[in-house]
Amino acid sequence: QVQLVESGGGSVQAGGSLRLSCAASGATDTIHRMSWYQQAPGRQREFVASITQGGSTNYANSVKGRFTISLFNAEKPVTLQMNNLKPEDSGVYFCNADWDLDLQSWGQGTQVTVSS
Repeated sequence: QVQLVESGGGSVQAGGSLRLSCAASGATDTIHRMSWYQQAPGRQREFVASITQGGSTNYANSVKGRFTISLFNAEKPVTLQMNNLKPEDSGVYFCNADWDLDLQSWGQGTQVTVSS
């Protein structure tokens, strides 16, 4: 099993920055991709960014140029640096790990609130 714990959420004004972290434990050597998802009130969970163990990244168009996802390994958590935040970035951010052949784990989420 892989367990994920997010941290770093909070409240900021538009234009501000936050850094989210996701620490993994358990079968971390089987993780091949980690991702962040956002769930705004009344909306489905949406993809934000991902990074493979080899360092290949992918971003939602809405965050390109503003958010950066970091490399990870068994000792270092994956982080999401969020700059120039906008009110529409508000929501609960969830960390996701793809591990082993086709298994997934989710964290409990961390709240991000951006005021205008």
